[in-house]
Amino acid sequence: MKKRLFLDTNVILDLLGERNPFYDSIAKVASLADKEELTLVVSPISFATLNYFISKFESAKIAQEKLRKFKIICEICKLDEHIIEKGLNSDFKDFEDALQYFSATDSDCDIIITRNGKDFKKSLLPVMSADEYLQSIKPK
Repeated sequence: MKKRLFLDTNVILDLLGERNPFYDSIAKVASLADKEELTLVVSPISFATLNYFISKFESAKIAQEKLRKFKIICEICKLDEHIIEKGLNSDFKDFEDALQYFSATDSDCDIIITRNGKDFKKSLLPVMSADEYLQSIKPK
């Protein structure tokens, strides 16, 4: 069965913004999704945040085009009243991180991919960077 990886906003920004030194590893993960070897799951909140940040450095048209292309290789999870309620009643310090986490668990994700592992200290799911994930799937 294909692994389901939940992508935190920061790693998607690394990908779409081609931010070094993080770009290569998340690009490899995205390539695996493009080959349908795994499923990338993304919160709708990430799309709004990504559009905001990418538009600061590139035109709104380019930002939307990047998001359109990215959407092809990922699944967008739902963000509903149930997840908002869990986030509001959680021990997470940051509400957005809580929403990301509960979106990941609600979407049956196997792993959370982020560069801010400390934001997910309370996670019952494994939390890894893109590089750590790639190392974990390397043949031994």
